[in-house]
Amino acid sequence: MIIMSEKIYIGNKEISVESPVYFVAELSANHNQKLEDALALIKAAKESGADAVKVQTYTPDTITLCCNSELFKIQSGSIWDGQFLYDLYKEAQTPWEWHEELMHYAQKNELDFFSSPFDKTAVEFLEHLNVPAYKIASFELVDLPLIERVAATGKPVILSTGMATFEEIDEAIRTVLSTGNEKIVLLKCTSAYPASAGDMNLRVIPYLIKKYGFPVGLSDHTLGYSIPVVAVALGACMVEKHLTLSRTIKGPDSAFSLEPHEFKKMVDFTRSAQKSLGEVTDELSESEKRNLIFRRSLFVVEDMKAGEVFTEKNVRSIRPGHGLAPKYLPSIIGKRASRNIKKGSPLNFFDIA
Repeated sequence: MIIMSEKIYIGNKEISVESPVYFVAELSANHNQKLEDALALIKAAKESGADAVKVQTYTPDTITLCCNSELFKIQSGSIWDGQFLYDLYKEAQTPWEWHEELMHYAQKNELDFFSSPFDKTAVEFLEHLNVPAYKIASFELVDLPLIERVAATGKPVILSTGMATFEEIDEAIRTVLSTGNEKIVLLKCTSAYPASAGDMNLRVIPYLIKKYGFPVGLSDHTLGYSIPVVAVALGACMVEKHLTLSRTIKGPDSAFSLEPHEFKKMVDFTRSAQKSLGEVTDELSESEKRNLIFRRSLFVVEDMKAGEVFTEKNVRSIRPGHGLAPKYLPSIIGKRASRNIKKGSPLNFFDIA
């Protein structure tokens, strides 16, 4: 399945390999149920170089069931082990009554604001706010009815592919396309919290680009910022990373979130890496052109008289680059000088009889 999509925009920013990397600061649960912290996170995202902030729109009752069955207890070896799902999501939710204020504050700071909805009621709520895009979280990639409802809005759909097989990615993409919506961004993701570098498999990024033709980005749960740099070198055009005011403020997601100064370093390093990719060309930069003079070339290194034979003793390849290219040396050895030549003179064709 190769679908070449038209250019995708979130707000007024283009999402493509040719455009600057689009950075998303995921607020998630790092507000710790304090509105002032959520607003501070948005301000920190702006100061750290983000293009957008993202929240998650659910309530404990829209995402799981309040049930004490062991089936609802987290026992996956994660940082949340031992908690019941309902309790975790009650602690981690972003209150819906905050959304409008958060969105307006993000817009005031020239940031895009969008969300991951987890059921149809969340989509309806977010449509009322007129968010510019939606993200489907990795755990919801198999919820095709939810994807269909999101895609039916006609807005960009960001599909996170953590845990997904290629067949499941195909199904999700087909579901979006079935609504007539071709505004798709795929995110390579490893759904571990935190994730290790050895589990990232970033070579999937160019594979997804080649297979589908859609913009591909990275949803990253590793600590540090080396992984996004590599991802962008492989073609990623969007990077999503969790942001926290401080990992010392303990919360459900703080352990795998970046602090503002770290997020800024990630943005700076990644943008520098993207700039370094350039294009496939042999055209020299201006600084390279200025340095051509320091290439090696052929010089006469002993005084010579007209008619004297050129040898490896009186002609050498040295810096700077005023003389003939070193490749001509074998053909010049054994020939004679056409005139007197002083030591330190660059050798040119008119010097050869």
